[in-house]
Amino acid sequence: MLAVDSSSNDVFGAAQVLPLQGGRLHLNEGPIDLIIGAEGEPAAVSTAYQRIARRFEGLLGELVAELPHLRQQLGTPAHRFQGRVASLMANAVSKHADDFVTPMAAVAGAVADEMIAQVNDLTGLRKIYVNDGGDIAFHQSPNETISIGLVSVLQTATVDGSIRIPAAAPIRGVATSGMDGRSLSFGIADAVTALARSAAEADVAATLIANAVDIDDPAIERIPANELDPDSDLGGRLVTVSRGPLSETGIRQALECGTARATQMMNDGKIEAALLACDGQIRIVEDPKRQISETLIPYEDADNRRPQRRTKL
Repeated sequence: MLAVDSSSNDVFGAAQVLPLQGGRLHLNEGPIDLIIGAEGEPAAVSTAYQRIARRFEGLLGELVAELPHLRQQLGTPAHRFQGRVASLMANAVSKHADDFVTPMAAVAGAVADEMIAQVNDLTGLRKIYVNDGGDIAFHQSPNETISIGLVSVLQTATVDGSIRIPAAAPIRGVATSGMDGRSLSFGIADAVTALARSAAEADVAATLIANAVDIDDPAIERIPANELDPDSDLGGRLVTVSRGPLSETGIRQALECGTARATQMMNDGKIEAALLACDGQIRIVEDPKRQISETLIPYEDADNRRPQRRTKL
């Protein structure tokens, strides 16, 4: 999830399309910042980048045009969005009708999904990913495997783990949320990574699971969301701004709340797996039939590189 500020003079501007080392592509306009990497025949990779760059033009304007409705919970009947990305956002949050969540919770993932949708039919493209600030959509040809870097502490943004996803797995999106991420959080998780059938669905799920990693403790500082961001879709709801020292029991209780929420989402078919991290403790929620964790390179502590405590559910 990312924030889109319609009041800023910096929202609109010429989209930037820049080549990066390693044959990657960087697209930026306002708050949207994409890194794209692809492997395959040179002509196919070039065509993929051209298609994505063309679709990127004007995308921010499409979102801003529908921003008032995107910042509201879906009504009954739901508002009919005009843009493809806005529609993807609404569809992703509609699966969580019992929660307070607006389509903005899916914006980064939906943008990544829309970029990937431009190239799904290309032959000669072995694999491609679109990384929108840590929310990632990808596509790979049969028999290909893609590796996704993971972080256990969003504040440091150090990649300290990775997971390999084969083409046969029903996963096409990965998203991470937490108390020090780009969006505001109700919880205390250092990082929650959700794996789902789309990046938009993963984006919403990671946000909600991270919100659920929580306990009531005076060491946790919270303030109304609209004091941090007057345009926040969370209004006056309390969000976490800092977490003081907590007992190991308190951290465990918070993670139990988050894992219960992630497990329910997985059982309902809303996610395929999730990884939760808080103060050195790790939980993995997965379907035992798929064993995603078998490809997981273990997290390490971002400060002293010691192995963290992991529990597989």
